[in-house]
Amino acid sequence: MPRHLLSMADLDARGIRTILDTATQMHDVQKREVKKIPTLRGRTIINLFFEDSTRTRSSFEIAGKWMSADTINITGKGSSASKGESLRDTVRTIDAMGVDAMVIRHGASGACHQVAGWVDAHVINAGDGTHEHPTQALLDAYTMEHRLGSLDGKHIAIVGDLTHSRVFRSNIISLRRLGADVTVVAPPTLMPSGITTWATREGFTLNHDLDAVLRGEASRPIDALMMLRVQKERMSGGYFPTAREYTVGYGLTRDRLNRLTDSNPDLVICHPGPMNRGLEISADAADAAQSLVLDQVSAGVAVRMSVLYHLLAGEDTPTEVGPIAEGSAA
Repeated sequence: MPRHLLSMADLDARGIRTILDTATQMHDVQKREVKKIPTLRGRTIINLFFEDSTRTRSSFEIAGKWMSADTINITGKGSSASKGESLRDTVRTIDAMGVDAMVIRHGASGACHQVAGWVDAHVINAGDGTHEHPTQALLDAYTMEHRLGSLDGKHIAIVGDLTHSRVFRSNIISLRRLGADVTVVAPPTLMPSGITTWATREGFTLNHDLDAVLRGEASRPIDALMMLRVQKERMSGGYFPTAREYTVGYGLTRDRLNRLTDSNPDLVICHPGPMNRGLEISADAADAAQSLVLDQVSAGVAVRMSVLYHLLAGEDTPTEVGPIAEGSAA
């Protein structure tokens, strides 16, 4: 494992596999009556979130506490940043207290890379601007593997607001390194600048016609469909005419869901959340038997436990998590 987890590019296929395999063992902890292992006893983790979050912040907090780490949450509104303190001064102040890791979410792309150069603590990127969200990509892969098996050769479509999505950027790297074929679908206005060059380099496919992709006309039938949230809070211009027109062209509506499940009952549906029900995904699709939305939430704790384990566990900590998980509670 690298010293920090700032981007999916920090992990090769073997590194991704190591985290996912360990997450499988960590997932067993969630099924126990007493959800506590002593792996990170004596370690201190700061969750420093300058943007709102429910799933990511809560799952990192739970992951740290279940591994017996001292976990502290700090929000931008509750820190000296709200008084005008710079990000550099904020993180260096926290680092001077002797913490072991900082889990950071920030609205500026590249903020976590900057922080990693300023502090001695391990830094985990919990989402920076429109750049990346590596642990989300790891939990997405983990969730899909548990339903589909190996992702090598599987066809996965990612649909929606690609321009503003850090989840999309991390998923492209992780899914391609796991051998999946990826097609991304969005209206031209929500395709990021330079994506054609990136698609050629990374080996994924671009398409503007969602229905053609769902019918398998563009290449072959898909095994998984990931819907992305329309990030209205990051939009300052007219990326599409109206919400209704976006839904008609790119939403996973009830009609599209019915056609999909009729032709491919084994297809799975993912969404990193939070969802705009009725915009990019219908309530029927979000709650369908094929939906893995809640499985993704559950996987988030296990995957983040695995990441914390590999970054923070000392050299004298056994590399197999199983025996630790079976031990007595801390």
